[in-house]
Parts: sequence; C-alpha cells; structure tokens
Amino acid sequence: MNHTLPVSATTDETLYRVVHETAYTYATSVELAHHLASLCPLNQAEQERIDYACDIQPEPGHRRSDIDVFGNRREFFAYYSPHDTLTVRAVSLVRVRAPQTPDWAASPAWESVRERLFYRAGKPYVAEAEYTFGTHFSPLFAAATAYAQTSFPAGEPVLSGALDLMRRIHADFTYNPESTEVHTRAPQALELRAGVCQDYAHVMISALRGLGLAARYVSGYLRSHPNPGEEQLVGADASHAWVSVWCPVNGWVEFDPTNNRQPAADYVRIALGRDFADVSPLRGIIRGGGEHTLDVVVRVSPVDEAA
Repeated sequence: MNHTLPVSATTDETLYRVVHETAYTYATSVELAHHLASLCPLNQAEQERIDYACDIQPEPGHRRSDIDVFGNRREFFAYYSPHDTLTVRAVSLVRVRAPQTPDWAASPAWESVRERLFYRAGKPYVAEAEYTFGTHFSPLFAAATAYAQTSFPAGEPVLSGALDLMRRIHADFTYNPESTEVHTRAPQALELRAGVCQDYAHVMISALRGLGLAARYVSGYLRSHPNPGEEQLVGADASHAWVSVWCPVNGWVEFDPTNNRQPAADYVRIALGRDFADVSPLRGIIRGGGEHTLDVVVRVSPVDEAA
C-alpha cells in the first residue's frame, strides 16, 4: 500500500501562540452555574506547553483545576450570584514538533493487535484496551464495523488499514457544518456521509473499535494561516478533532480523516479521550439565562507572526 501522505511545508518544530476565546451573552441573568473547561495544551512527545493562562470573567465564585484520567488538565469554575455574560479566554504558548514517522513495515497484522487487546483471565492487563469499548458518541454498531472491514482484509497491517480507512472516510464524506450538530453521534453521521471534523473522528473511532482495535479521540487546533503555497486545512480557526490508533510497535499513531493526512507540526493537541464527551472545550449546567448568543474565536499563530 502507498503510505505517501500530503506533507506540510511547516518546519519540524514551531512555537505557537494559541488564543481561544468563548463569549456568552444571556437574555436573562444566570442565577447559578457550574462549568468545566478543557483548554490547556498537553505536554507530550510531540509538543511542550511553555505557558498557559485562562482568564474567566466575571470572576467565578469558585475555581480549581485538576488532571483527569486521560492526562488532560481541566478547569472547574462556578457562579453563585447572577451574571449576564461569560467570557473564557485561554492563551497558551506551545512548542510543537512533527511526530516521528511510523515504521510502517513493522506494523503487525490487525488481527494480532486485536488479540493482544482482548481480555482474558490471567492475561497481563493492556491499558490501551480501555479504548476498544463503545461510547456515547462512538458506539459499536454493525454498519461501522462493516464499513471498516473493507480496509482490513485478513493479515492487513493495522496502520495500513487505518490509513486506508482514513482515506475512504475523507473520500466518502462531505464536509458540511449544516448537516450535523454538536450532539450528533457516529451512526447518524455514517448514514448521512456528512458532517464536521467531530463526526469524521467519531465514525472512524466506531469503525476501528468495531474490529476490536484501540482508537482514541484527539481534540486540538490547526495553524490558522498556512505557509505560502499550502492550502488552508479544513478546521483551522476553530476547535479541531482527529483520531489516534494504537499499534504495539509504534504506539499511538494519529490520523486526520477530515484533511486526509497525518498531523504534523501545524497541529496543537489539547486533550485526549474516548470521544467528544471527554474533551469538550467548554461545557456547563446553568439555571436561568434564557436564550443566549455565543461567539468563539480561535487563532493559532507562530510567535513571530502573532500580534
């Protein structure tokens, strides 16, 4: 199989300033609110978080942060007095490196990877098996499994199969923000063959897990403006989502079905989880508020270009 993918002209290492601002304006006062934000870039092999600050206005009545079971930093904050607006502005400085090229030739057959992930009494625990189960947004369902099987004939290396699956999703689906909403699940997205990056990722995850493989959801951002001569990637200037697949030899390997490429140094990783529900940038429960307006601004700029 041809493993050649579109290559970004972005350098192997880039320092980015990331700004993510979310502003709510409520028609009536919110009397009580509890919120959870996942906006802090990860520290991992592909990137180094140098600085992070999150300004929340009005000042919350209570605020704390922690690290969840997936290794993501989260911010909890709450209000116990009326307020008409909410603005959350996260600013980060992160150094991103292009991931190491996978050893495609060493990728084992997908069946052997599935066997390794199966639970059996007395068998050593494989932590990655936690990502083989169905979830709310990426359930296990027959149509997704059947869709995946075309990419995974007997003996197919797990990474080659994932690469083909990514390419097929990209070719078969239409990127259309009007076709789905934030609550759309993989079964509906697969039936529509349309959606946004969140839907592409959920379908690919359901398909892989249906075969017994481990796949996880990655949330993050893309560089806002491409280098000269490069096309704008779908999902820039907004939160983006893609998929990582576990291979015993290569570890977790990333695939972006929305753009039909493997993430390079123009991707910033914010959080990892089983699906969108684990990594939503900002969510909450409020009492009051009525109708509201929402404005979101995302910008990822190399430091020498940042204002």
